[in-house]
Amino acid sequence: MSAHHLRRAGQLGLLVVAGLGAVACDLLRNEPELPTVEEAAIPYLAMGMDAEYALNGNVFEIRVVQPRNQLERGGSLWAKVGPYVYVFSPATRAVFEDNAAIAGVRVITVTPDGDEVARALLRREVMREAKWRRALNLLGLALQEGTQRPTRLEALVSFGEENTDYQYSPDWVRPPGGS
Repeated sequence: MSAHHLRRAGQLGLLVVAGLGAVACDLLRNEPELPTVEEAAIPYLAMGMDAEYALNGNVFEIRVVQPRNQLERGGSLWAKVGPYVYVFSPATRAVFEDNAAIAGVRVITVTPDGDEVARALLRREVMREAKWRRALNLLGLALQEGTQRPTRLEALVSFGEENTDYQYSPDWVRPPGGS
């Protein structure tokens, strides 16, 4: 092969490498983009939820105040159920459907003084259609009948503990076996 042909082959090789690089960049650019905090909060704002919203990496965080009288009257059960009321809401489902880059939604409930009561992280991959139907059904029953039938709240808590990474403040919920 002549020097001219080698130079030409080298130039073609560079063009191929440059073309592959451009394709790789396009593929990277097509990855889902994180929404702004304001964009991700839209479903919660639409349901009238007054909370603080933030993005922590690819996790959307919601910090919501749980009324102290509810906690004092309802005890540990109400402390536990707090984050699940929001994490299993239609708004959370909409966040996952509308924002492919969101990997999880974390709800943190706090007292009016800002002390943490409970938190729950729902990861996108945990919920499939059947689980969403179950979650929304449990939520509806808890919201409609929870005050008269605490077992409705307990069922939502059990479902939440099975499907989220959760943590309860020992100030509001005694650890198992604790006194």
